[in-house]
Amino acid sequence: MKQAKPTIQEPKTAMASFTFTHAAVLLVVAVVTCYWNSLSCGFVFDDMSAIKDNRDLHPSTPLYNLFLNDFWGTPMHMEKSHKSYRPLCVLTFRLNYLLHELEPMGYHLVNMCLHTAVCVMYMSVCCMFASLGTSFLAALLFAVHPIHTEAVTGVVGRAELLSSIFFLAAFRCYTCCCRATKPAGCRYVMYTVLLTSAATLCKEQGITVIGVCCVYDVFIAQRKTLQDLLITAYALVSGKSGLPPWLKSSIARNVLLVVSTACLMLARVKVMGAQLPVFTRFDNPASVSPTPTRQLTFNYLLSINAWLLLFPSELCCDWTMGTVPLVETFSDPRNLCTLAFWVTMAKLAHCALTRDGKRAKATIMALSLMVLPFLPASNLFFPVGFVVAERILYIPSMGFCLLVAMGTSLLAKQRNLKYVTYAAVFSLLVFHSAKTIWRNFDWESEYSLFQSALKVNTKNAKLWNNVGHALENQDRHAEALEYFLKAAGVQPDDIGAHMNVGRAYKNLERFQDSEEAYRKAMALMPSVIPGKKYATRVAPSHLSVYVNLANLIREDDARLMEADSLYRQAISMRPDFTQAYINRGEVLMRLNRSKEAQQSYETALQLESDNPDIHYNLGIVLLEQGERSQALKCLSRALQLDPHHKQSLFNSAVMMQESGDPSLRPEAYRRLYEVLEQEPQNEKVHFNLGMLSMDDKNFTAADQWFRKSIQLKPDFRSALFNLALMLSQIRRDLEALPYLDQLLLHFPHHSKGLILKGDILMNKVKDVDGAKKCFEKILETEPKNIQANHNLCVVYFEQGDLYRAEKCLAKAHELAPGEDYILNHLNIIRGKIQQAEMARRQQQQLQREKEQQQLEQLQREKEQQQLEQQQQLQREKEQQKLEQQQRLQREKEQQKLEQQQQLQREKEQQQLEQQQQLQREKEQQQLEQRQQQLQREKEQQQLEQQQQLQREKEQQKLDQQQQLQREKERAERERG
Repeated sequence: MKQAKPTIQEPKTAMASFTFTHAAVLLVVAVVTCYWNSLSCGFVFDDMSAIKDNRDLHPSTPLYNLFLNDFWGTPMHMEKSHKSYRPLCVLTFRLNYLLHELEPMGYHLVNMCLHTAVCVMYMSVCCMFASLGTSFLAALLFAVHPIHTEAVTGVVGRAELLSSIFFLAAFRCYTCCCRATKPAGCRYVMYTVLLTSAATLCKEQGITVIGVCCVYDVFIAQRKTLQDLLITAYALVSGKSGLPPWLKSSIARNVLLVVSTACLMLARVKVMGAQLPVFTRFDNPASVSPTPTRQLTFNYLLSINAWLLLFPSELCCDWTMGTVPLVETFSDPRNLCTLAFWVTMAKLAHCALTRDGKRAKATIMALSLMVLPFLPASNLFFPVGFVVAERILYIPSMGFCLLVAMGTSLLAKQRNLKYVTYAAVFSLLVFHSAKTIWRNFDWESEYSLFQSALKVNTKNAKLWNNVGHALENQDRHAEALEYFLKAAGVQPDDIGAHMNVGRAYKNLERFQDSEEAYRKAMALMPSVIPGKKYATRVAPSHLSVYVNLANLIREDDARLMEADSLYRQAISMRPDFTQAYINRGEVLMRLNRSKEAQQSYETALQLESDNPDIHYNLGIVLLEQGERSQALKCLSRALQLDPHHKQSLFNSAVMMQESGDPSLRPEAYRRLYEVLEQEPQNEKVHFNLGMLSMDDKNFTAADQWFRKSIQLKPDFRSALFNLALMLSQIRRDLEALPYLDQLLLHFPHHSKGLILKGDILMNKVKDVDGAKKCFEKILETEPKNIQANHNLCVVYFEQGDLYRAEKCLAKAHELAPGEDYILNHLNIIRGKIQQAEMARRQQQQLQREKEQQQLEQLQREKEQQQLEQQQQLQREKEQQKLEQQQRLQREKEQQKLEQQQQLQREKEQQQLEQQQQLQREKEQQQLEQRQQQLQREKEQQQLEQQQQLQREKEQQKLDQQQQLQREKERAERERG
């Protein structure tokens, strides 16, 4: 019997001009339009663990580690592993990291491209069961559906995207197998198995493509209905007939698929170490609930997932903890939602399985795409670590979108509903696109993401905690504390919330409150059973409460033993708790128990041999023990695991520099330069580069490095001293003095700095008093400082105080009897003292002789002075007599001169008085003449005034007469 081939729906004439290529281009445009703003998003939520904190992405990590560790970089054999085995997905992250390290845009760009590829592949699959128009609509709905933002915009959602690509590719390959001849069919089966394996290595649900292929084989390729299968089964059971040919070929293919699936599952179990991941009631409360609560809740969750596909208005990144309250009784009204879901699914399944025709076959495939990939995450067969996860609906939404597109095409064929349907579909696409674009902005940062989640759900303590974490990362500790307290209030038995409260109090330096919060979290922990592994009713990460509390109290040296007890308690609950060993090692070092610290770090290395921090800490312990070569090996091993490990790079470079081996200096330079690239403002790196340059006699470079380190940290003690020391060594002593002053300003009792400054002041500046002050200041705090005592003795010698210098050197010799140079200097001083004694005695003899000579000389000088005084008195007496005669003569001549002058003055006075008298008489005459003139002018004025008055009087009289005459004339005229 010739096998029937499924036919591909041919496009209608109206769609002839609309090709698959046109549809694909429109899909690309739709995806880019909806997700362009995702390129500006950062790493959020699970991206932190999968990308930023995952060492498997680093090129230094061996590639085979990807196949030994889980999705988050934790070895699969460890109990704390999430058991998510997705090496191919991690490989793509590693390629991203290789190209641009931790730049988020590249990761988001790859996700957007993968989503575009999935949309095009999905449309090609839909074209096998529906028309191009219906397939395009289904793919367009799939491309813009808001439920996919978590899978596309969240970087870790790449697992869904890659798995979907291989899922669809495996399905297409199997459809070719069903149409091919036997040899080619076997080859296609093998291709299907390989692609299924790849899908599974990207995301676990990829293995469900085997079930979809089986459904396709029976109901599409063989064109059978449920009734055909029942008839065939009845015939086989009753023995009325043998296996039909179609069943033989189908069984052959399906057996090969089932066997390969079984092998994949066995390999997966082997990789997991035959262990299921550890989840708690906080991750999935229903999983630890009794019957029937567990079954009712899990079935209700199916309706929630269906509702999210149907109406994705309220999306949330985390549905754990108290997001969905448990359905505890059959009387809970939410059971009606469960019933409606099962009735709808049953109706769809019944119509698809009992009818024949293209629409029924397409419905079967839509249901298989919607149901089978969802089964592993449905909680129906085994519990998973979440209640609802939107990214899990990525592949199931393919079936949903195909059902919606098929229903739309049916409605569009109704003449009275055609335009209404088009308008409704257009509105749906617009609303979904807008919701997707808007939802992408929520994924821009952790703060915006979790705040958007709190708008949907306030009963999830994890969301409150995560908002607090986001605020913590911004150093907004007071605001973070409010969210942590809210989380503890929403879920009082959440250990993690109380731990967060304790950490927030610690950041705010409220240490007492922090300790109380940690102890409250400890009270919620299970009882300690020594030697027994940690109970799994709380998350393994909650054991960190012991570590956090110990880290808090170990700040007090008096409580180091108590901190050590807490670390040991954590280790007793979980012997593979690596962090407890690491932190305990630090406390043991402070307790001066370096051997125990070494054992603690070595035990941690047995648990995590690829942890560079442990190798680094072990190296520091060995360095404290004086095992420099072994310490350098440990630091080098840490760098093999993480070439960018800053502490290992820096400390190993310092050890190389301090070793004095010139062959190690180039590597020391390289490591310090690498640290400098990561921390360009690290003053210690600049300082050690200066020390290396000093070792290489490159004083110019050393000068620059030291000055840069001092610029970054003005009170950097080592840089200030070594720069001054170097300047002194290269004969630039005066330039060294300002740096020594700066050093002593911050560290007034820095003995080496004081000694160097004293040497420069004494030998170069010749300021002996200043040098003396430097050395005396050292002895105030370090009275037994040999160098200071010796140099002070030298100061006494320079000041010429040999006896004090001898006493000082004798004291220094007592303090350091083995120092030969002090004894030599003491002998030299004593020899000089003897020479000085002899010279002093000779000087005294010469002094006596000189004094005798001076005495005789003084006697002679005294006699000479007496003679000179007598002569001087005689001369003074004669001089006085002469001066008296001269004075009398001058007085006589002066009197005569004064008489003549008096006569002359009297004569001049008489002449002056006569002239004044004549002048007064003349002025008197002039005054009288002026008065007479004024009198005449006055009389003239009076006469003129009288004449004027007379004229005015006559004029008035004349005017009166004229007036009387006129009045008389007027009266006469009036009478006439």
